[in-house]
Amino acid sequence: MSSWRPHHALQRTPWLRDLPTEVVVLSAIAFFVAIGFGILAPAIPVFARSFGVNALEASAVISVMALSRFIMSPFAGMLANKFGERLILSTGLIMVAATSLAAGLSASYWHLLLWRGVSGIGSSMFTVSALALLLRVAQPDQRGRAASAFQGGFLLGGVAGPAVGGLVVAISIRAPFFIYAASLAVASVVSMVFLTKAKLHQLEEEVSGGEAEAEESLRDALKDGAYRAALMVSLVGGFVSFGLRISIVPLFITEGLDRGASMAGFGFLIAAVVQAILLMPAGRMADTVGRRKAMRIGTVTLFVGMVILTAADIAANGFGTSGLIGPALFFLSMAVQGVSAAFLGSAPAAVVGDIVGGRRGGIVVATFQMTSDLGMILGPLAAGFLVDSLDYDWAFGFGAALSLVAVIVIWVMPETLGRVRTAAPANA
Repeated sequence: MSSWRPHHALQRTPWLRDLPTEVVVLSAIAFFVAIGFGILAPAIPVFARSFGVNALEASAVISVMALSRFIMSPFAGMLANKFGERLILSTGLIMVAATSLAAGLSASYWHLLLWRGVSGIGSSMFTVSALALLLRVAQPDQRGRAASAFQGGFLLGGVAGPAVGGLVVAISIRAPFFIYAASLAVASVVSMVFLTKAKLHQLEEEVSGGEAEAEESLRDALKDGAYRAALMVSLVGGFVSFGLRISIVPLFITEGLDRGASMAGFGFLIAAVVQAILLMPAGRMADTVGRRKAMRIGTVTLFVGMVILTAADIAANGFGTSGLIGPALFFLSMAVQGVSAAFLGSAPAAVVGDIVGGRRGGIVVATFQMTSDLGMILGPLAAGFLVDSLDYDWAFGFGAALSLVAVIVIWVMPETLGRVRTAAPANA
């Protein structure tokens, strides 16, 4: 019993205890960013549709921001290294705030598309520099909890945002853009006021291989079946959970189910609440039972959720939009996808961490993150094309098929929990 008590006490330690103040500040910034985006997300495709464009063009408003993020990511890292993470973080937040305000004032579809594209540049600057700063201020034995706290800020904002968004959209389709701009302005003020004296604790490390060593590290990772599986999950998650769901579900609610746009916001809220409830148990499973089992649950529930969403459109076509079967299936689908998000929110990243094994693996981590952006680029375009050419059930069915591919890949991946990587010599 005596040997168990300290471990038990350690498990009960709150997330933020003993972490640097800067981690708390960055988590607060993440909250303001996430709550604003949660308010905005249901309104973006509906607002684009108000300019008389088709579903593919409306979906492109989602894709263009992801494309900008995808292209800008390597350059954002260079800017952070040259001018400092804090400056680039604040600049990125201000840029997204200003362009979101301009997007809300758009007089045409092309103005909206332009401003969303520029927003992607600022978003990339924020995300890259915020993570880099987080890892610099935290000690090596704090970085896992620091990253969890940072993601917790995003999750709390993601839970609160859709609830407010559903109400705001009912008032005005432009209002969410203005509220998002205001939340980002608050976040930028927080960053400039509380991060001005950030303490940089990054350990000095000898860099011996430069760019060539980074390329070799990525080549080694790509030979690992677990890393390729993590990339597949990241790609499918970006395609289905972010790209397809955000771009098509609001249109499906207003056009396929003939309901108000606020219903999409409430559906996103259900998914976020379920994810929040299961996030910590899912993380514990990944750290105890194994990464592979957690990822299996995540991919299977993503597949099931998309199948239910497909059935919702089929029910609406077969029984009419005035019935309750379609909306009931929609809400059930969102709940199931919330389960998926909880399990896929930590396990794939843990796999990447296992593969990096404490070494300098920035390019390995960056590639993992960029596959999600690639999915967000392709998802809305493919879904919009399928809706214009066929119907919503075809778009949802395609997402289900991709999810099934991810299930198969995860089922045969090697387990990485407990994998030990031999450290390189200090003077290598």
